[in-house]
Amino acid sequence: MKTLFNFFEKLGNSITSRVLRLGAATRLIFLIFVYSGDSFKRIHLTIREVYFTGVMSLVIIVVSAFFVGMVLGLQGYYTLQKYGSSEAIGVLVALALVRELGPVVTALLFAGRAGTAITAEIGLMKATEQLSAMEMMAVSPIARIIAPRFWAGVIAMPILASIFSMVGVLGGYVVAVPIIGVDEGAFWSQMQANVDFNFDIMNGLIKSLVFGVACTIIALFEGFDAPPTAEGVSRATTRTVVTSSLAILALDFVLTSFMISG
Repeated sequence: MKTLFNFFEKLGNSITSRVLRLGAATRLIFLIFVYSGDSFKRIHLTIREVYFTGVMSLVIIVVSAFFVGMVLGLQGYYTLQKYGSSEAIGVLVALALVRELGPVVTALLFAGRAGTAITAEIGLMKATEQLSAMEMMAVSPIARIIAPRFWAGVIAMPILASIFSMVGVLGGYVVAVPIIGVDEGAFWSQMQANVDFNFDIMNGLIKSLVFGVACTIIALFEGFDAPPTAEGVSRATTRTVVTSSLAILALDFVLTSFMISG
């Protein structure tokens, strides 16, 4: 009986802590929008964070996109060749990147590179009491630290996803046309004829925007909520990657379901 009571006690504590964290995250989102006006008055802070989260992530985005595109081109060609449709390799590469791989892989890379950096930075600022010092000087940490990073992530993610898709298509082209020998005209013409701007490209951008909001919120909250110790910051950084990755994949399914049914 005691074991059963201990089980329900742990279960209740676990549920309560998660509900409290969800409430704290919701409160943080609300405060970000409340203080966004003050944050936009110092637009240079947001621009600096766009550089940190976006420009500094370009190398891993471009390199990853090129190799993903090359793999898509190689696998796609040999798959389509079995059905006599190898000329449609351009369509396969473009649609796979624009609809799915571009937004999803970009978001996963963003969470691993920029998200962890944001969490570690804010967690370290909390551990060294920099956030408390701002509050004592009547400077809102939300307006000065949190909001600029949020909007930077929201701005950077769709741009990075677009770059990923474009570079991925280039990687697929390099494999399909110069190496395998697919007709260049067929590669581009099939792509242009079958990729729809409103359905394919815009839906991909919407996905990347939603992923950007989710990844940035998770990274900011984990850093802001981290215990002010080295171990606490380390665990928060790990939670950022795990939670962001699961959120991205779950949101991808939900968004895809709505987009296809709509």
